[in-house]
Amino acid sequence: MEYFSVQHIDKTFATTKALTDVSISVKEKSIFGLLGPNGAGKTTLIRIINQITAPDNGEILFEGRKMHPKDIEKIGYLPEERGLYKKMKIGEQAVYLAQLKGLSRREAVRNLRQWFKKFEIMDWWDKKVEELSKGMQQKVQFITTVVHKPRLLIFDEPFSGFDPINANLLKQEILKIRDEGATILFSTHNMGSVEELCDHIALINKSKKIVDGQIDEIREKYKSNTFKIVYKGDFYKVDSALGSEFKILDHSEEERENHITIQYLNGNSNNDLLQVLIPVSEILAFEEIIPSMNDVFIKAVEESNKQ
Repeated sequence: MEYFSVQHIDKTFATTKALTDVSISVKEKSIFGLLGPNGAGKTTLIRIINQITAPDNGEILFEGRKMHPKDIEKIGYLPEERGLYKKMKIGEQAVYLAQLKGLSRREAVRNLRQWFKKFEIMDWWDKKVEELSKGMQQKVQFITTVVHKPRLLIFDEPFSGFDPINANLLKQEILKIRDEGATILFSTHNMGSVEELCDHIALINKSKKIVDGQIDEIREKYKSNTFKIVYKGDFYKVDSALGSEFKILDHSEEERENHITIQYLNGNSNNDLLQVLIPVSEILAFEEIIPSMNDVFIKAVEESNKQ
């Protein structure tokens, strides 16, 4: 079921077009990745969803109706630009921010202490923000984003500043929050995280949406009919049998086994390739190469830039 959607959004700053007729639809209890190069328009779209700035055209539908200013209470937003008060004590600041989101002081302290213990920063409650590392500050800001249990969470580069252990901790918490009923929109350049977390993505380039769909479907769409094969046999016989319909991209020999990467130029049938190889070799392993989201990102942006 659709939880919120962005419909035909346009936004221009002076003479710079930030967004051009952008539409996305985010399903309830899903994780949606908003991707794109620097300056593509992602942060502008996030700020419009958060009602920080208004679109020139288009609208946001939230829970089946046009978004209302009071809906901001149901949103948790972690911006790319960090915004903690450096001279203020961490616990005091976290309680203040939780109260701004509608929690009573008692609720705020109770919920925050649970999160501080989970993230192993309870000893920092009475320290000042300026005494924390960048990663520690990021933990605090993540906690203040989720502490009021918002229905919609928006993260802009949430893994920035985290080491691999804490980045993994954050990923697990994001998945848990999703499983508890939240809908999540996040923007990141970390394509590994996109593959691990996202159900659906949209890719924006130069203010326009150029890709939109489920992760598996997008990776399948951008595959290039390329295969990795391990076989026993004479390489020159295999090369001759392949003919002009197949292009050898890579070849190596390891312990009497040939490792070869082939692109099928005129089709995409695994069986057709196998029928060519079986008479001249003993197939030990056969795998179609499906592009990573990093590969998809690069290819889609390069294709878009040529248009």
